[in-house]
Amino acid sequence: MFSVPVSKIRSPSNAFRKVNIRVLLFLVVCYAFCFLDRINIGLAKLQMQSDLALSDSAYGLGAGIFFLGYMLFEVPSNLLLVRLGARRTLSRIMVLWGLASMSMSYVDSVPVFYGLRFLLGVCEAGFAPGIIFYLTLWYPEARIGRAMAILLSAVPIGALIGSPLSTWIMTSLAGWSGLAGWQWMFIVEGLPSIVLGVIAFFCLADGPTDAGWLSREEKAFLSTELGAVPVKRYPSLSTVVTDPRTYTLAITYFSLICGIYAVGFWLPTILKTAGASNIMEIGFYSAVPYAAAIVGMYMLGCSSDHHRERRWHSALAAFFGAAALMVAAFSTSNFVVSLVSITLATALMYGAYTVFWAMVSDYLKGPAAAGGIALINSIGLFGGFLSPTIIAWTKATTGSLQAGLLVMVGFLIGGAVLLLLTSSQSTGRHSNDGAFIARDTTGAGYGYKGGSVESGN
Repeated sequence: MFSVPVSKIRSPSNAFRKVNIRVLLFLVVCYAFCFLDRINIGLAKLQMQSDLALSDSAYGLGAGIFFLGYMLFEVPSNLLLVRLGARRTLSRIMVLWGLASMSMSYVDSVPVFYGLRFLLGVCEAGFAPGIIFYLTLWYPEARIGRAMAILLSAVPIGALIGSPLSTWIMTSLAGWSGLAGWQWMFIVEGLPSIVLGVIAFFCLADGPTDAGWLSREEKAFLSTELGAVPVKRYPSLSTVVTDPRTYTLAITYFSLICGIYAVGFWLPTILKTAGASNIMEIGFYSAVPYAAAIVGMYMLGCSSDHHRERRWHSALAAFFGAAALMVAAFSTSNFVVSLVSITLATALMYGAYTVFWAMVSDYLKGPAAAGGIALINSIGLFGGFLSPTIIAWTKATTGSLQAGLLVMVGFLIGGAVLLLLTSSQSTGRHSNDGAFIARDTTGAGYGYKGGSVESGN
């Protein structure tokens, strides 16, 4: 496509520097607000519960019902991304979820709570897998692990900044203009997503070839780095849907999501049970596990890239995260032990989550990747519905969070074992011209044509 020799580019790394700033950094900011608007319900619960007579069971179901709306519309949303382009699709999602998040301020009963949480899931559907797919258009395999770690660090960044911010809004604006603090929290934190959606429409490029801020030489360099592999070399969506490995990855992701959202939706309650005395204190302590998660995600992402290995990195991090969560389950009455163990569990689970998505991005390429990533994400996100619901039910039944957390420990261990038992044997992909592309879930790729085998690394 580009005729400029890569050797004539004076500073090829400048292309990735531009991509880091214009694409990756912007997506990090967007995803941080995405996660904040998704989980700030955990802090709002501290005030909403008394204002609306909201039981733990009702809260758990409402927190989880978000994912039912998300799952129903995720694959169609990502298929539209391929057809309409990232700029239009991501912009539409951000504006709609910002409006839905702000509308949470109108909750005045349990049915309205359920309905608006479901609507928020519908509006946000496709964003996370969409930006993961979008990232694969800009970064080659050798860089995707680190780039994925930076992108997904937006999740703990959103919670790190959002936890104290949310509690400050809830306490400082309580009663202003007749609205409760939790109502102001939804309004203030939903507005930036709308603004970012408008910016995305005017500033995002659908891919490197459409990026006016890249020179011709830089586009040529990126094309070479990405391999310039014809789209026809990769399978159709039907191939991905019928591949058993797709469902193995989805089940593994389900287990990770169960653990992550056990912390995401119940951390404020866990800290309150362990002895945190007021809302502001809970907000600041809630930020600690996510600060550790940022470090864990980046370290594991870099290590995974360096060793060109994904499976063991993700599985072992999930296993040790489960062990730390088990300690937290048995120490809910000891604040220091509870905070330390939750912090370790969060860092390890998010590290496993980061490497997992680098592994999926290695495995799925081409137009089918958008639908395949969305399918894996949709199935896995059922854990986001199940996790808070199980914990709420066990808490209502036993009066303690312990049993529910131990169920999440079991899911994490099961997911880690399943990932380790997954064969690393390559899955073949045949092109129309007889070429064969193979890729495995460890992140290594191999290709052969005409009987000769060569490394894809």
